[in-house]
Order: sequence, then C-alpha cells, then structure tokens
Amino acid sequence: MCRLLLLHNPDGVEPATHLNDFRALSRNSKEYQGHGWGCAWLDEDRKWRLYHNIRPAWEDRSPAVPRTPLFLAHARSAFRDEGIAIENNMPFDDGENVFVFNGELRGVRIREQGRIGAEKIFNYVKRLDKGDLGAAVRRGIDIIQKRTRYVRAMNFFLANKRCVYIASVFNEDPDYFQLRQTTADGTRIVCSEPYRELEFAWERIPSQSVLSIGLS
Repeated sequence: MCRLLLLHNPDGVEPATHLNDFRALSRNSKEYQGHGWGCAWLDEDRKWRLYHNIRPAWEDRSPAVPRTPLFLAHARSAFRDEGIAIENNMPFDDGENVFVFNGELRGVRIREQGRIGAEKIFNYVKRLDKGDLGAAVRRGIDIIQKRTRYVRAMNFFLANKRCVYIASVFNEDPDYFQLRQTTADGTRIVCSEPYRELEFAWERIPSQSVLSIGLS
C-alpha cells in the first residue's frame, strides 16, 4: 500500500532532502508505489499549498517546496491497480483539512461519498466532527473497525492549520505497515519506513494509536 511522510518544525523545515529520502524508499518499497504522488505544505500565510503528479515520486523532481512548518507527502500504491488518475492522488483537501492514507480495508459497511476508499474515510471522519476533530478521528476509527470485515491497516494523517492527527492501525506485517517517528534538529518526522537509520533514532508507533501535534 501507500507511503506517507510528515515533517513538522515550528521554526520551519526545508523538505528537499527528506523528500529525496522519501522518493528513494518509495522506489525501493516491496510493493509498487508508483501510481502517482503528491504533497501539501503550509505557506508563510498559513495557507495550504498542494502538488500532485501522476508520475512516480522518484521520476519527478518537482516541486521546489520552500521552508515550511508542516509538510506532508504521499506516494500511491493503488488497490488492485485501479483508479489510477491524478484526481485520486493524495493529499486530499477541502480548503481547511488535508488528508493522506495508507492501508487496506476489506468488507467496509459505511455509507459515504468518495471516489476511492481513502476519500470516503476522509469524508466520514469529517462528518463526525462536532467541533473536536481529535474526537472525530478516534470515533471514526472505532466505528470503521467495527463495520469492517478485516483491516489490514488504516494509517492516516489528517491536518488542519491548528493540529495534525496521526492514526496508526494495522493487523499484520508491522515491518511494512507500522509507522515510525523520530525527532532530528527540532523536526518531528513520521514516516511509513525509517530512513537514514545511522543518523536518526526511530521508534515504532503502536497500533491503535492516535497522536496529535499542535501547530503554533
């Protein structure tokens, strides 16, 4: 399934070198991650900027992302190689929230709008939001698991301009599905796979976790 990357530093981070690492791990993944990719970041006016490309991340050297307090990237591995179109590439956004997803759910019994499963999860969690997005994330995960025959994994980042929520759910293959996190030079990094392991001390995020990062 897909690969995810999150970078957060209140003082700003230059995403370029991390993005190169992300391209490399996407290219070398045991599952094909070349069905397009995208990224999102907050600009100096705290507005979301997004980029999508249908080419594999490792074949595309755009965009030149400026220093930013928050950066998210997604490399897509389409379920059953279906729906390969740029409009299905993440991050998804609604002007306020951005969303990236990695996982696979089988036999989901929820009704929601969306072209693909990830977009339906994004819309479903938002529909549960009654003023507390973190509570909506936790409730959405709980309901979706109860209404799904089997969850291989359900990892996602859901961010607005105030907070980022990191969801980790997996029931198999932790080496592939388990999110990792580390902090380096004041930058919080969360990724589907570790990189620069001689330089960064990574820790695994347990399944059934919902973490949050407040954005100052």
